[in-house]
Amino acid sequence: MSDQPLVSIIIPTYNRRIELAELAESLVRQTYKNLQIIVVNDCGPSVDFIQDLYPELNIQIINMPENLKHVHARNRGLQEVQGEFIMLCDDDDLLLPIHIERMLQEIEGFDLVYPDVEIFHYAYENQTRIITDRFVFAYEFDIPAMRRFSTFFSSGCIFRPELIAALGPFDTEVFHYWDWDFFLRAAEQFRVKRAPIASVLYAFAQQGTSNMSGQLDNMRPYLDLLSVKHQLGELPTANFFLLLEEPEVKARQAATELIWDGQPIRSRLAE
Repeated sequence: MSDQPLVSIIIPTYNRRIELAELAESLVRQTYKNLQIIVVNDCGPSVDFIQDLYPELNIQIINMPENLKHVHARNRGLQEVQGEFIMLCDDDDLLLPIHIERMLQEIEGFDLVYPDVEIFHYAYENQTRIITDRFVFAYEFDIPAMRRFSTFFSSGCIFRPELIAALGPFDTEVFHYWDWDFFLRAAEQFRVKRAPIASVLYAFAQQGTSNMSGQLDNMRPYLDLLSVKHQLGELPTANFFLLLEEPEVKARQAATELIWDGQPIRSRLAE
């Protein structure tokens, strides 16, 4: 294990017991094993059960004293990082088994690498999310285009701690768009690349409760803040799926390696 660099994974969580257990299951299945898993509980119900369910994982739980939302929780997780690499992951997303191994290969010569994803819709059944629909999200790495519409998903991205040392923590002021902001800041100063493999599964609840389809009016002030910060000009707050249909975005679609068999990832909670 000594020749394997430690990867610190930061997972903010709030009251998502089934999803967090499935993410832990996806981490147990990783071909790469030297992991520090930092679960930041954003003042929600106890998540101590996850250590009992998956004792073989190196899970550290941080309990936030108040609910400050996910960006603050990620920043709290940064304070616990011991690894040579940092990986981010939302509590409801999933990493396919070769994901971490592949990202470590891809980051050689780079500072931040992000994968393509498959977005999935789901329904709950017997403590498991059953997939009802899926589609590929893979777009060319193009910084000018990503200033108009970001195709960077933070879940599963891997980067060197030097980025945080240089850029500072994630910007809580831009809230919904903290990841877009992080990408733009990183791309200005560091070597960033896209890995053409859909090795992350991005959860999208069809009930419309997910952050991507959240209240567009509520998101507008944060988008305006982001735009001023990076001089992005006027940006649309149209529904995410409508934006994907824009000719400019469709023209950026890229080939990617598909490795998911479409099966749900059943956790030990479901046993």
